[in-house]
Amino acid sequence: MKHLYLIALSVLFAFSAKSQILAPVKWSYGSKKTSKTTAIIFIKATMDNGWHIYSQHTPKDGPIKTTIKFVPSKTYTLNGKTIEPKPIIKFEKTFGMNVSYFEKTVIFQQKVNINTSDPTIKGTIAFMACDDTRCLPENTINFSIPIKDIS
Repeated sequence: MKHLYLIALSVLFAFSAKSQILAPVKWSYGSKKTSKTTAIIFIKATMDNGWHIYSQHTPKDGPIKTTIKFVPSKTYTLNGKTIEPKPIIKFEKTFGMNVSYFEKTVIFQQKVNINTSDPTIKGTIAFMACDDTRCLPENTINFSIPIKDIS
């Protein structure tokens, strides 16, 4: 009986360890109103040590690029494209090409024109996180960023 109990306990621990979800990327958001009718949205990714995410400008047939989509709204309009800092560029054997990625932290920025007072910018971010030995499946998260009036 004791033997059966130990086997059941071992299986439970193994299942518990496998069911833990890796989340090596944390997202945070902010905004800065630059005038009564314009603002900048900041979307920051912070990666655990050893992990990275890919640029928005990853070549076709490469890794899954970071994609930021904004929900259309009458309260704001996008002003240009979402910009990112200069990425790290490295040849990856897995993909057989140079890839662009970010480690530690990256801040994406989007300018918006504001059509109403205090709008909230909503959207999604799709990304893939990798380390030196594995890549996690693509993950998509929602965001909601309020823009407050300048006081």
